[in-house]
Amino acid sequence: MRLRFHCQNRIGILRDIVAHFADYGLNVAHGEVGGEHGNAIYLHVPNLLNAQLTTLRPELERVPGVFGVRRVSLMPSERRHLELDALLSSLSDPVMSIDMEGHLVAANRAAGQLLGVRVDEVPGLSLDRYLPDLDLPALIRRNNARVNGLRIRLHDATYLADIAPLHRENLEDVASLAGAVVTLHRADRIGERIYHVQRQESRGFESLFQSSPRLEALIREARRMAPLDAPLLIQGETGTGKELLARACHLASARGQSPFMALNCAGLPESMVETELFGYAPGAFEGARPEGKLGLLELTAGGTIFLDEVGETSPRMQVKLLRFLQDGGFRRVGSDEETYLDVRVICATQQDLPSLCGEGRFRQDLYHRLNVLTLTVPPLRDCLDGIEALAEHFIDRAARQIGCPLPSLSSAAVARLCAYHWPGNVRQLENVLFQAVSLCEGGTIEPAHLRLPDVGQAPGLAGIDLDGSLADILGEVERRVLTTLYPQNPSSRQLAKRLGVSHTTIANKLKRHGIGGGDEA
Repeated sequence: MRLRFHCQNRIGILRDIVAHFADYGLNVAHGEVGGEHGNAIYLHVPNLLNAQLTTLRPELERVPGVFGVRRVSLMPSERRHLELDALLSSLSDPVMSIDMEGHLVAANRAAGQLLGVRVDEVPGLSLDRYLPDLDLPALIRRNNARVNGLRIRLHDATYLADIAPLHRENLEDVASLAGAVVTLHRADRIGERIYHVQRQESRGFESLFQSSPRLEALIREARRMAPLDAPLLIQGETGTGKELLARACHLASARGQSPFMALNCAGLPESMVETELFGYAPGAFEGARPEGKLGLLELTAGGTIFLDEVGETSPRMQVKLLRFLQDGGFRRVGSDEETYLDVRVICATQQDLPSLCGEGRFRQDLYHRLNVLTLTVPPLRDCLDGIEALAEHFIDRAARQIGCPLPSLSSAAVARLCAYHWPGNVRQLENVLFQAVSLCEGGTIEPAHLRLPDVGQAPGLAGIDLDGSLADILGEVERRVLTTLYPQNPSSRQLAKRLGVSHTTIANKLKRHGIGGGDEA
């Protein structure tokens, strides 16, 4: 059990506290002093039981200078270790620490994978085993300063190494060098990384394309909601940019300088969603890390958590999420310690949550908690008036990334884009145009360069040849409408009333399409 003592900073107070545990035959395995003025003491007493703490607490609080005793889930050093581990694990680049003898001290998961060992096997490995032609300690002593972009070969691949020396005390003294932190970047991916940095450097509302009046109205509405510190529900089909909108709302709020974390709830097992979001206590289950794990909520403290596809969450997760929305409290998996955080929740879904509530698959009370503020992102097929400008924007971006001359978009290609149903929305448009730019050998993108699959085509357009004239396309749509509705309204008068047109108009159209035997009744 881990305890936090809120206490006075005086000589001998730690001895007085520990004496009470000794009287009960309890060993204090670890202790730390914290607080801004040293007014907090943390003790790890492994064998302390809840019943013993109940008995001991009054005695401990009678120690002169002790103002309060409470349980905590982590010691400060354990929390720092978990936060550092979470940070390093999130990095896709290999990062390793070495000492001045050329031995590895620690590494993140990406470095372990590169070296072909587990992270816990890293300490003590000799760097000469992997870089026999490079004396890195000598290089560090010689420069005694940060080195950026050192080109090295490792496992038949070229990397650019950033080397940051570690000093014990005097920054100018070579003798104070304790080692270095080395970060490796794949040389063949530097261009790709620059592109992604450029793409991500503007994540606010300014980065959202607003070529359509419907999108302009959406952004105006989102700007008004962004500063409000209440749950936000974003609805829209896949690929419409719900996460980009959530990030823009975060950046435009008072939390904009605090963390923004995202978790996609779709397709993840319930246990994984729970541990990712809430974390788990030390030794919570078989295979768990002995030091436990911080969840995304704790890493987002003071910021915004974005839960994508919230409609996919299990009933158990819905209960825990509802509890957090109500009072900001939760428990890590395997822990009975309450944790309270200030985190704004933004959720997104492409499902009809009210229908799920009616079917009993989503909690009605959770829906009302999430539905305080709502934004609905329109599908691309409803914003076709801005698709040409959006397409030119994506073509320019693709040409910059590929490094080719900027192609133009032919009128026939624009017509093809406008006629397509876009089941994948803006994300699909971007991918299709990236492929088109890579396929285009001339200076103009034509319909042949647009690889548009019919997967997910809307039922009302299924089988309709969209390459004909507008009159031909509308004629086929008209025939389908009349063929579908006539059995339910089996006379020209009934069908005319159903569609709100004259009896003569419907009779002529039925005759033209050969529907109902030219019925005039």
